[in-house]
Amino acid sequence: MGNDVALLANNLISDLAFLANNWRHVLGRPTYTIIASNDILDHEKIPLAMITTMKKLKSGYINGTRVTLGNLNDFLSTSCVTNLSFLGSQEHGLPDRLNIKVEQYLNEHVMKRFNNKHSLLAKQAPRNSKTRRRMSVKGAIKKTRSIISIDQNDFLAANAASSSNSSQHTPMGRTPSPEAGDTPPLWNMGATSVTPRTRVNSEAYYADTEVEELLTMLRESECLDEQGDILQYLVDTQGLNYDTGMMEEGQAVTVKDLLKVLYEKACQQKLWGLVRHTAGMLGKRVEDLAKAVTDLLVRQKQVTVGMPPANEHTITAPLPENELRHLIHVTYGDDESSAMLTQELLVYLAMFIRTEPQLFLEMLRLRVGLIIQVMATELSRTLICTGEEASEHLLNLSPFEMKNLLHHILSGKEFAISSVGRGNLSVVSRKSGRVSKKSQIDGLVGVMPDQLDSVTEDVEPDRQGQWLRRRRLDGALNRVPRDFYIRVWTVLEKCTGLLLEGRLLPHGLTQEMTSGELKFALAVETVLNCIPQPEYRQLVVEALMVLTLIAERNFVSTLGDIIVVENIVHKANQIFLEDQVRVNGDATLCCAKPKDEAYLKSSGGLLCGGAAFICQHLYDSAPGGSFGTMNYLMRATAEMLDCFPRDGQIDCSVC
Repeated sequence: MGNDVALLANNLISDLAFLANNWRHVLGRPTYTIIASNDILDHEKIPLAMITTMKKLKSGYINGTRVTLGNLNDFLSTSCVTNLSFLGSQEHGLPDRLNIKVEQYLNEHVMKRFNNKHSLLAKQAPRNSKTRRRMSVKGAIKKTRSIISIDQNDFLAANAASSSNSSQHTPMGRTPSPEAGDTPPLWNMGATSVTPRTRVNSEAYYADTEVEELLTMLRESECLDEQGDILQYLVDTQGLNYDTGMMEEGQAVTVKDLLKVLYEKACQQKLWGLVRHTAGMLGKRVEDLAKAVTDLLVRQKQVTVGMPPANEHTITAPLPENELRHLIHVTYGDDESSAMLTQELLVYLAMFIRTEPQLFLEMLRLRVGLIIQVMATELSRTLICTGEEASEHLLNLSPFEMKNLLHHILSGKEFAISSVGRGNLSVVSRKSGRVSKKSQIDGLVGVMPDQLDSVTEDVEPDRQGQWLRRRRLDGALNRVPRDFYIRVWTVLEKCTGLLLEGRLLPHGLTQEMTSGELKFALAVETVLNCIPQPEYRQLVVEALMVLTLIAERNFVSTLGDIIVVENIVHKANQIFLEDQVRVNGDATLCCAKPKDEAYLKSSGGLLCGGAAFICQHLYDSAPGGSFGTMNYLMRATAEMLDCFPRDGQIDCSVC
């Protein structure tokens, strides 16, 4: 992260905004120090992002905050200076000299550079045909990636596991990426079983290659990605501390030393995917990781790491940095790229929650693994590429662009991708549309049916794929309508229980917990998180909101026995398909066909690719209107519940 100047400039603006919001009742003025060194130069030139930021600082205002720019000496006369005398060698009578142990620590962790070892990977010998043939096989690092490794069997195994979200799961095995033509949506899992895929380890590429030949290949290779593949294999088979037989300044060179050299080169060439992977292999951690997680937790946001649905671990209490790093890397197994990306995203989330807390208003739990999948899927949608290619693009984004993409996902802004040269991608805001930060069901509660059309038109003109994307984003970010958990509590008061994905929310919870209690909200959230498909999860949330309307308006004294919420959603889908047949709608091309024609023979899924056997056209319907999801969920609820009188009229604005 520290090697991306654009991110440093952006963090400077965020830090100043945070100081401006929180320094109002504190005496004095804060001093923000920027250390300028050769590391920020890009080909011996000052990057444009830093020049632009410095010009804004020099003008005296940046983002509405008044600032004064100058050298450090200009502020010393009015600053509070503390003497760090405890770092000196007081016991040896040398107070002006650093303590020997402190000096050794700084030399080892701060001052030590590996530029003098770049010759370790220098080209030394001509290639032979045998080595060239073996070097043509690549992809050892890619095989460690798990961003798109979602399998129905993993989800079934997760349901059979312990119901406690805070329990630690054993990291699941990685699977190879699917072929480009067969790549499904990242979280699209049908009800039918999927044939498990076995991972092909990097050993398959170099199984017949001796270590000495690999080291020769490593020195001959001029491609850093190829060097990374070879070092990945050496780490897997020999370990980080394996002696390569090379010597540098009289000391033996290990595989770890070669990885450090590769990391430095990748940083210089801004190969961010390789930077993240090698940083993970070296056990590095991002700066202020523990502080970032604590910032999220103290604002009552739980954090989960790991790829859903079967391999998530919930963090509910602050942890030291070493324990956090170990927990994250154990959760992701050998996927060092995703582990480092998770650390990175946690820091960005903490930045946003400090400066823009409104982005997190309806979010109780931040599932970082699912956020990673959302980001990859959004790139896949924008770039029109496969899931595997999208995950590669995601991991190769610069830290600044990664932070920018995350902000677009959280804020719901539409974005476009542009190329900025050398294969790098840039995330650019698009003015044509904006995705709601929460489900529109919240804004439609209590609206008369004949008013739904006008309300929906006021929200935003409908476009193909827009509402599907909204539900995917809201579901993946665990966003719910305002006072959602309090309203679910009122539903439980009037029924025996709510059944979701085989998990029961019993009526007894209302006797044990109050409606506004965080523990109750977490219990509901835990059950909702059993639903792996974000868009399907959001439809379930909308169905629950329809039930809350009935409970809050006291149309009936009781809602009956256990309510299977999924049955309401599937009944709504059935009514939707019947209407589509009647009006010859778009669904007649897929799910409204006869049953033997509506399913794919190869996978058993729907022709349209709808999750959980719900037509994708229903997911892509606006909440309001005669063909909106609210209309169908209301009709399905009226048919499924036995508490409504079959004769006479009901005075309500919903049914």
